[in-house]
Amino acid sequence: MAYDSESEFVDEDVYDEEDFDDMDLDDEDDDEMSMDEDEVEDEDDFADIKTDSRKRRIFETPFKVLSVSEIEDRQREMASRVSSVLGITKAAAVMLLRLFKWHEESLVERYVEDPDRIRNMAGLSVDDDSSSTAKNATNVIVAAPEGYMCTICCKDTSDVPGMKTFALSCGHSLCTDCYDYYLTEKIRREGEVRRLRCPGDPKCPLLVDEPAVKALVSPGTYEKYREMVDKIFVEDAELLAWCPAPDCEYAIECPVRQADLNSHVPTVTCTCGNCFCFGCGLQDHMPCTCALAKRWIQKCHDDSETSNWIAANTKDCPQCHSCIEKNGGCNHMTCKKCRYEFCWVCMGDWKMHGSAYYNCGRYDDKEAKKARSEQEKSRAELERYLHYYNRYANHQQSLRLDKETFHRVEKKMREMQEESGMSWIEVQFLTQAFDALRASRHTLTWSYAFAFYLQKGHITTIFEDNQRDLEMATEQLSEIFEQPSSDLVSQKVQLLDKCAYVTNRRIIMLEHAAQGLANGTWEYTVTV
Repeated sequence: MAYDSESEFVDEDVYDEEDFDDMDLDDEDDDEMSMDEDEVEDEDDFADIKTDSRKRRIFETPFKVLSVSEIEDRQREMASRVSSVLGITKAAAVMLLRLFKWHEESLVERYVEDPDRIRNMAGLSVDDDSSSTAKNATNVIVAAPEGYMCTICCKDTSDVPGMKTFALSCGHSLCTDCYDYYLTEKIRREGEVRRLRCPGDPKCPLLVDEPAVKALVSPGTYEKYREMVDKIFVEDAELLAWCPAPDCEYAIECPVRQADLNSHVPTVTCTCGNCFCFGCGLQDHMPCTCALAKRWIQKCHDDSETSNWIAANTKDCPQCHSCIEKNGGCNHMTCKKCRYEFCWVCMGDWKMHGSAYYNCGRYDDKEAKKARSEQEKSRAELERYLHYYNRYANHQQSLRLDKETFHRVEKKMREMQEESGMSWIEVQFLTQAFDALRASRHTLTWSYAFAFYLQKGHITTIFEDNQRDLEMATEQLSEIFEQPSSDLVSQKVQLLDKCAYVTNRRIIMLEHAAQGLANGTWEYTVTV
């Protein structure tokens, strides 16, 4: 199992003053007691996770990375518990858990109330006596009796010597070749693993369980079956999610639920190195919440390509607000949509201009004021969007060049080794500084998307000040990287100091934003 420093589950310190009334502890003892309390709380919920040596920051999210084998172990453990509680086979327990999307408590509660109905819904035999249950779970392949004919392929024992058959507890027996073909088509072509119905009778409610699938299909098809079962298990679990990186086989377990996404941004890091949001599956977008991040991406997709041209070449009709391009020298404009006539210069009603076509002097006219006000408001909103989008896009472009930048850093590290005789370990400070630079740029990228939706206020001003400080420090760190490798050796201390400062400014901004989300103090210009 793989862990990250951010992924270890460390709860907030919670104390009751009465518990310490009779204790005489110095500061060091208090710290030790705090760590002990945290370890006890963590062990209750996640026994296999060690506590971090430091207190988790408010913007950090506890999580755990699970491999495929650990996912399958989790399924077996849950099936074993349900099997023990309800007194049923593990195969039957798995089918019941799939019906309830692996919610053990709901399954047990509903099953106790009406076991026959629940078994029927899960595709199990409603006759739950021990002999019938054993028969349903055994799924034995047997030799076909003399004169047997398969109802699917209509072949009998004379056509296929040594024919073998298989049947569920319903008794609908088919030859193993037909069963194999049916299951293979369902799994490989249709991608079906939840509802593999008995093929012997269209009206039969029983489902084919995993032991039967394993016994009947080829090893390759069964492997595909297991992949799909594991995929569905993770997708059904609210606290599990697959890593979205290409070809990654790891899943993430995180205690953040969908209802918490407006108060926390659950950023997690997979063993493969992919850093993403557990809530929405997008790349890390701290400090922006999932709802705002999705809204911003959609807005950029819709607006960014044409906004610059619109701002420079068009105006809005004062009456219907349609976008109008001036394609001639005359300032007498007529909106093609609503037929409103207005002046291109002052945006006032053209009727108020009389015959003075090119002398627009009615700047105090109420109609002209109203039109200009609407126009200015529309343009101000566009300019505001472009202000945040241009900064967002600038940092995003820098992020796309990360790979090239990293190659240059590696080249400089090799040059430093050759020119100064430094070891590989001694030049690793460049990698550390580059990681800080990349993290700060990524945070700055999404900080502008977050700021775009914030209402103006005291808390927003503080956020923008933190944003400004981080951006200044990031640019200064970036400038140091552009220097020749020979100069970087002499500026190692300055580089590490700037790296630490950038990291600290990033933490300050993220903590401030996360505290506002947790307390619900942020006010937005849109409804989320």
